[in-house]
Amino acid sequence: MGLEESRTIGYICPKCHNSVVVDKDLFTLTSAPVVIPCPCGGSRLIIEYSGDQFKLNAPCVACGSNHTVYCSAKDFRTRRGMAFSCKKTGLDCCYVGEEGVVYDALPRLEARTDQLEEAKDAQGTFLNELVMTEILDELKDIAQRGGISCTCGSKEWQLKLHYSAIEVVCSSCGNALRLPAATMDDLGDLCCKQTLLIQGG
Repeated sequence: MGLEESRTIGYICPKCHNSVVVDKDLFTLTSAPVVIPCPCGGSRLIIEYSGDQFKLNAPCVACGSNHTVYCSAKDFRTRRGMAFSCKKTGLDCCYVGEEGVVYDALPRLEARTDQLEEAKDAQGTFLNELVMTEILDELKDIAQRGGISCTCGSKEWQLKLHYSAIEVVCSSCGNALRLPAATMDDLGDLCCKQTLLIQGG
């Protein structure tokens, strides 16, 4: 297959669950690191080129964390479409390729993510029950010392539990802080925080 002049990159933001799709020319992608932020400010995908490979640091709507993946420069430039997956859930986290291929793939990922959430609601279970319980306990400790607040000025909030994440939602402005709750690393990250700040409106 011949060399493509540009690549379409797409992912679903873990915070607002909207699709983020951009078209970048190969000169831009190989000249310097490229940052593709979600308009909501809740996530961003970073692409770096080095010699014979590309490195992507991609937000994952399935587990709420970021994944670092690599692919050869040849594949990145020439393949019709590539999907990079979340090892925790098996779902895709981002796509690179021709415009039509990427646009076709994103709705399928949205549907699978919705199914994952519905399965959690139906079963009342979480990806990792132990981690979820420990993170809830840690959030309780942070709350007891008054460590949860929002930039809008409110200290009133509520929790929304998901299959592999928790959202701390401001009761005043409705904005949320999404915390991954699937692995021991997620628990370790939260244990290092004395306070939590919701980015409010």
